[in-house]
Amino acid sequence: MESLTFEAADGFVLQGRLYGDAATCEAAMLIVSAMGVPQKFYADFAAWLAAQGHAVLTFDYRGIGESRPAAMRRSLRGLRADVNTWAEQDTAAALAWLDGRVAPGTPIHWLGHSLGGQIFGMVPNRDRVSRVITVGVGTGYWLHQSAKVRSYVWWLWYVVCPIVMPVFGYFPGKRLRKVGDLPLGVMRQWRRWCLDRDYLVGVGGEGVRSDYAAVRTPILSLSFTDDEYMSATNTDHMHAFFSNAPREMRRFDPLDVGTGRIGHFGFFRKRFAPTLWPQVTQWLRPIP
Repeated sequence: MESLTFEAADGFVLQGRLYGDAATCEAAMLIVSAMGVPQKFYADFAAWLAAQGHAVLTFDYRGIGESRPAAMRRSLRGLRADVNTWAEQDTAAALAWLDGRVAPGTPIHWLGHSLGGQIFGMVPNRDRVSRVITVGVGTGYWLHQSAKVRSYVWWLWYVVCPIVMPVFGYFPGKRLRKVGDLPLGVMRQWRRWCLDRDYLVGVGGEGVRSDYAAVRTPILSLSFTDDEYMSATNTDHMHAFFSNAPREMRRFDPLDVGTGRIGHFGFFRKRFAPTLWPQVTQWLRPIP
């Protein structure tokens, strides 16, 4: 694993990690993180993919993990960013960096966890991607979530956020033990999405809807019956926005792989290397 830095188009310095050899890889993979999840969470999976012949790039969005400026270790107040910034600047820069390191014609795949799959249609250079795998990806629309989660997110969206964000100037998730620290613009935008039935497409309007409908990249969706945040309805609704992309939907019950729990984050745990992780490489294998 190699630690590295690269810049977004606006000059913001981002931190990434490269697993495997970009010069000799059979294919490359960009892992795009869930909301508030640092890249180190995906380290075991990235190392496993590298052992299968991929060059794998992980990175942190600005304000998250290693891409949090040193001057903002205690507070993200003043960091100007929303989810569009993460997609159009940060993720686009990560994809461009990876594209610049692999040989021309080498396939680049995208694996997006939760938010990392949702934003694919927002990334300007997404056409460089050969295939997309989404893990635990659906809309965040709160009324399509389980009853238990609905009570939690109602409290988050209608009570916690309106009180704490004006006071702190960012979302102090670490103090609250919810999601993690997030830039003010990110949390405001995410809240608006989650309160709209059509999520980011509903808030973004017809231009965003058209961007998602324009995607032709094949997509594999991996979702889980015990995902506490993404119901089958959330999952189906989000992928339906990619209306012209070939889509394969695979939904797993934990018992399918001999376990009692997978949830929203479990796929990336090392114990699923023999069972769930090969779903990715087996699906990608037909790509030359």
